[in-house]
Amino acid sequence: MDPLDLRADAPALSEATYLNYGAHGPSTRSVVEAAESMLERHEYGSATADPYEVAFASYDDARERIAAFIGGEGDDVALTESTTDAINRIAGAIDWEPGDIVVRTDLEHPAGVLPWRRLEREGVEVRVVDTAGGRIDVDAFADAVADAELACFSALTWTHGTVLPVRELCEIAADAGAFSLVDAVQVPGHRRMDVAEWGADAVAAAGHKWPLGPWGSGFLHVDRDAAAALSPRAVGYRSVTEPTGDGLAYEPGARRFEVGTTSPAPHAGLVAALDAVEAVGLDAIETRIAALTDRLKAGIDEERLLSPSGFESGLVTVAVDDPEAVVERLGERGIVVRSLPHPEAVRVSVHAVTTEAEVDAVAAALSEVV
Repeated sequence: MDPLDLRADAPALSEATYLNYGAHGPSTRSVVEAAESMLERHEYGSATADPYEVAFASYDDARERIAAFIGGEGDDVALTESTTDAINRIAGAIDWEPGDIVVRTDLEHPAGVLPWRRLEREGVEVRVVDTAGGRIDVDAFADAVADAELACFSALTWTHGTVLPVRELCEIAADAGAFSLVDAVQVPGHRRMDVAEWGADAVAAAGHKWPLGPWGSGFLHVDRDAAAALSPRAVGYRSVTEPTGDGLAYEPGARRFEVGTTSPAPHAGLVAALDAVEAVGLDAIETRIAALTDRLKAGIDEERLLSPSGFESGLVTVAVDDPEAVVERLGERGIVVRSLPHPEAVRVSVHAVTTEAEVDAVAAALSEVV
């Protein structure tokens, strides 16, 4: 399959020059149809087929498909609503005490900030490692995490589109005895992802961005040994081995993080999205994104380009005065990008389904409005 075949199957992409995949990837018809089909099968057949059996079988399929896509195993995957949801499930599964330390970087998405801000109210200390140009100082990270309980950081930064050294950071955290939690939401469907190679205790992600999957299709990969030491506070019949028993025995592995009744439709849609990504091929996707971002960067003033000049991802950040006003002016031209709260910039998300004409249009528009 060619990337532009995916584009042709996504109705929203005919409505505008869309360059905001780092926030939301409009789904294709095949993805929506897969989600609708599952919903219809689950609901329309519920009088004669056990809806719990149908849903649970779909959950199993989704876990296995996600695991195969990210280099893990199905028993180590929990289905969540979003990346934020997944991070919160880890935050709520640790027995925190006053004086415990959480480490994060200064460029985390609110998903990797707000859960720790809440814990600060309970006496947990949050250390913030400063970064420069989307790069982390590994020595500063090592110093910060030396006596920490948990380190949370992004695999691919939402602010600069830079790739952080995930494996190295996870090894540093492990050596310090800290739990490593990676926000990887910008990676699936964008760059190759291998959780086994990373070696993180937990990886949170979702399918509604670069894979062009539905909202609600989040997931959490948890190392099996790490999971055994975690006791989720949100507990339901999917979290435990004996829901109607007298005790509280969590499911082994990541399934302890699943709670109760949720629609199987979003993750059925995600399965279809991942199938489409693999039909195109991640190598082909990365190659095309690299070529398109090179084309875009060639049209941006070097002083305004905050992302690396060489290819790391499809996220291209451009410094502008009054980012929200720039986004509004581009929107009036039918070009969709987003502003960032930090740095003061707009972010252009270039996907493999993006066209050369769209790249040229946003480059020209940016040169005119800034």
